[in-house]
Amino acid sequence: MATYDFIFDSLGLRDWCGTPGGGNTSMADLLKSQETTEPSLWETPFPSLDTLHDACPAIAQTRDLTGGLESGFLSVKDSLKFVLDPLTAPLSWFLEGALGMFQNMPWFVMIPLMLAVVFIASKSMKLVAMVAIMLLFLAFIDHYTYAMQTLAIIVVCSLLCVLLGVPIGIAMSRSDNLQRGITPVLDMLQTLPPFVYLIPLIFLFSVTEPKLYGIAIILYAIVPVIRLTNLGIRLVDKDVIEAADAYGMTDRQKLYGVQIPLALPNIMAGVNQTIMMSLAMVVIASLVSAPGLGVLVLRGIRNLELGVGLVSGLGIVLLAVILDRVTKAALARVNTSQQQ
Repeated sequence: MATYDFIFDSLGLRDWCGTPGGGNTSMADLLKSQETTEPSLWETPFPSLDTLHDACPAIAQTRDLTGGLESGFLSVKDSLKFVLDPLTAPLSWFLEGALGMFQNMPWFVMIPLMLAVVFIASKSMKLVAMVAIMLLFLAFIDHYTYAMQTLAIIVVCSLLCVLLGVPIGIAMSRSDNLQRGITPVLDMLQTLPPFVYLIPLIFLFSVTEPKLYGIAIILYAIVPVIRLTNLGIRLVDKDVIEAADAYGMTDRQKLYGVQIPLALPNIMAGVNQTIMMSLAMVVIASLVSAPGLGVLVLRGIRNLELGVGLVSGLGIVLLAVILDRVTKAALARVNTSQQQ
């Protein structure tokens, strides 16, 4: 006898429920039911779907719920793929192009070019020297190609996060209703475990398509730049906005001439966090064929190669330090220029 039989019996729903256990009770089930004693109040199970199903077979089990969700997704998969394929095809082109450029460009051209970018962003020779030492070390231990693959993916995905996230953040800052609508979506994206992003994408796209891991990285990393863009514009001093109104500025002039420049430190902080989250997701995305240092980490885990895992992990740390220091140096320059 199931724990909650009395509920359905008292409500007169036994005919609707049918025989507990599915109608056909085996001899083993009968012997088991005779040997089983009624649980004490302390051991009463929670009335979950599976527990209620034991008392009323008409109630679905948890596996029916998860199976129905999977069947529903699979039924619309082809339609989603038909819509998403042309929309996401440029992402694959950008990733393939960036990977080709970063891997095929000779190291004696690529490294000086990257150092020039670091100097333009930071105006610091100390930082340039530190980045040069780290890149040369990665090349010395034969991790240069893997590092360039990881860097290429981060550049493309972070750039797209900024291009998509900043306008969304600006739109949120200008509409309270839009902010209330988008905030729950951002909360969901920020709290979902990274592996969960990959599950529906695996069903939608081929593992050989770069957009599979590109979409996962963008969804995971875009949240900080949206939130901090919205926050930065909302924190602009009201007196400054009133002064801009007094000068007769249009909304567009206020946005580009006042709000965005004053919100730039917050926006840059969001860009920094987006880059760091992109790097974290690139490593996880190696599970779905994303190239780079994450492949070596995955190889170390699968084959129990301690040295491979530790050295590739060190390479990821060095890349993270480079990206973090460069973006923070650029942010410091922005703050300094605004204070002058």
